[in-house]
Amino acid sequence: MMNKYHPFLVALHWILALMVAVGLIMGGNVLSETPNSDPEKVFYLRMHMSMGIIILVLMLVRIVVRFKTAKPAHADIGNALMNKLGVAAHYLLYSLVILMAASGMGISIMAGLPDIVFGGSGAPLPASFDDLPPRAAHGILATVLTITVVAHVLAALYHQFVRQDGLFSRMWFGERFKIK
Repeated sequence: MMNKYHPFLVALHWILALMVAVGLIMGGNVLSETPNSDPEKVFYLRMHMSMGIIILVLMLVRIVVRFKTAKPAHADIGNALMNKLGVAAHYLLYSLVILMAASGMGISIMAGLPDIVFGGSGAPLPASFDDLPPRAAHGILATVLTITVVAHVLAALYHQFVRQDGLFSRMWFGERFKIK
């Protein structure tokens, strides 16, 4: 019986978890607090945008790997609705990450950031990004993604410490098959 996800999927999960957390913290605490007139803002944007592109690529790879590799059965906690919500929460996480990247790209394109941030055009940043429609979406998505990530972590902690059902071990490294 398979009891763990593929090691590549496990690695992608933890790498993406770290990168998404850093991206959310950087966007909410560093970028939002640094005025566009600050020369450091271009450096912060370069880091944030690069990370966003990498997150998008890794998330797409993760989705392909998840559907192409054998995996353990969905967790069953004895409640059909909660079981379905658990599955839906994972798809919501994937969707939110992809939408975050898409809205970030929308901001970037509408503000001309590729040339400014990566092209070395020397052009100044726009005075603000707030008038760009994807900026509002990016902010809302960041909030929803943060709430969903926190709920995901709390659910994992609930399984680990309250239910003590070993669910956490499914997304960790080790033997993938358990003989019963």
